[in-house]
Amino acid sequence: MKKLYIIFTLLLVAGIGSGIYYFTEYRQSKMEFPKDAVLQTQWGDPYTYRHLTPKVRLIEFMYTQCPDICPNTTFQMKQLRDRLEKEGVFGSKVEFLTVSFDPDRDTKEVLDRYAQTFEINKSKGWYLLSGEKKDVQSLADHLNFQYRDPGTGQFVHSSATYLLDANNRVIEVFGMGEKDFNQKKVYKKIMRAI
Repeated sequence: MKKLYIIFTLLLVAGIGSGIYYFTEYRQSKMEFPKDAVLQTQWGDPYTYRHLTPKVRLIEFMYTQCPDICPNTTFQMKQLRDRLEKEGVFGSKVEFLTVSFDPDRDTKEVLDRYAQTFEINKSKGWYLLSGEKKDVQSLADHLNFQYRDPGTGQFVHSSATYLLDANNRVIEVFGMGEKDFNQKKVYKKIMRAI
């Protein structure tokens, strides 16, 4: 009977370990950019994932009418960008992508105001992206980011930002908002990755 408990315990530990590996490492390593999706930058230029220059990228999904974690995360990314500029790596080795998943309301004019508010256009290397719903959805699906409008215009969405290495593989998933987007941790991970 004692052997049976030991075997059961070992199988349980192995199962839990496999589950943790799947959700933290394996699934994350399979996240990638969709090769067929094309988005548009805040300047109206196409942004495709086919021939990207090797850079470390931080990706944030948001919508401009979000009342809390989206603008807070963008604000923290602005502070992080300023710090990376002082290090001389922003734009040349590090790039930020902020992707709106509400293209119906986040028009070019709305995105322009958002970019001005958070000084996204202050320097090269930060792209505010939007596009057709299917292309935004394709990117979100490839990164396991969930969002939906319950009919109120206030989206329910995942709370995740993604750090990709120079080969465009997800190496870390961070939270969003004041409590879950830790600038110091993100900064350290970016500096290690470049």
